[in-house]
Amino acid sequence: MEILQEDNGKKGKFYILENKVQQAEMTYTWVGTSHFIIDHTEVSEVLKGKSAGKQMVLKAVEFAREKGVKIIPLCPFAKSVFEKMSEIRDVM
Repeated sequence: MEILQEDNGKKGKFYILENKVQQAEMTYTWVGTSHFIIDHTEVSEVLKGKSAGKQMVLKAVEFAREKGVKIIPLCPFAKSVFEKMSEIRDVM
């Protein structure tokens, strides 16, 4: 499962394509240059049960670590992943 990313400096998203069709996305908004807010996660029925949402959160964590920034998980799904996985809270 390949997770792609788009970022225009103000907003962005992590997403998954299956057969050239977007089947999952997690959107975020930058707060200055040191934080971004994960505000929405959506996964289609095609990817339900395949940990697509969790994988997008982990990709966001990887991105945050690379950039040296923090994540504010306002999306209930993303927040639940952070609550369950103490090893990713360093970017929260």
